[in-house]
Amino acid sequence: MNRGGKPSLLLAETDVPPVLERNALARSPFLLTCDHYGRMIPSPLGGLGLPESELVRHIAWDIGIAGVAERLADRLGAHLIAQRYSRLVIDCNRPPHVASSIPMISEATTVPGNEGLSREEAELRRMQIFDPYHARIDAVIDARAQQGWPTVLVSLHSFTPVYAGIARPWHIGTLYHRDKVLPRLLLQYLRGEADLVVGDNEPYAVSDETDYTIPVHGEMRALMNSGIEIRQDLISDQAGEAAWADRLARILGEIETTLRKEALIARE
Repeated sequence: MNRGGKPSLLLAETDVPPVLERNALARSPFLLTCDHYGRMIPSPLGGLGLPESELVRHIAWDIGIAGVAERLADRLGAHLIAQRYSRLVIDCNRPPHVASSIPMISEATTVPGNEGLSREEAELRRMQIFDPYHARIDAVIDARAQQGWPTVLVSLHSFTPVYAGIARPWHIGTLYHRDKVLPRLLLQYLRGEADLVVGDNEPYAVSDETDYTIPVHGEMRALMNSGIEIRQDLISDQAGEAAWADRLARILGEIETTLRKEALIARE
């Protein structure tokens, strides 16, 4: 313990590493990331003072996206890099210097374990959870470049059907900022599905102030990239997760074929 009575170590020996990987040797051009895959809390933090009923809500993680991400990685033969710990501990898709990186309030929920954090305690969360996750993404992109493998970054998320009392009509949305190649193709193919309402930078848009994975790993490296947001009620069970993984695998496979035809990604 430190002098404030709070733990001086973040991850206990019994806590799992923050980074989860699947298909690490996969050769697909698609590199999948999942910033809000998990909802684990490091055991020294004691649940951040929240009841379990709060830790299963969207404030803690992206509901349903873990199952979609794993299945999609397997169907595409793609490498998935995911983050196991809750965004309430530290949000791995926020610049570490912004207030929402370690939220004291998420939606209307106060997070007692995030109140009164010292600079050292916040830095410990960054060093033990945020940094290993993003360092691994960096290392994988570097290794792929050295091998001459193309990399198309796809960041997977889910969103709530209702926010602030307003229903969200979209089934899925593409999120992007500077890259217009992959988002354009995603919009084209998704809107070709007769049963979908597709958001163009909805329900969120990417920016340097509100996002980290796409600006840093996608845009700063000049990779084709896009975020994908799926509405949570559509992936709330295994059947929904599987159906959306199948659909996205088919669409991304068609996009890969188009990119190769247009010589936007090289053949290996």
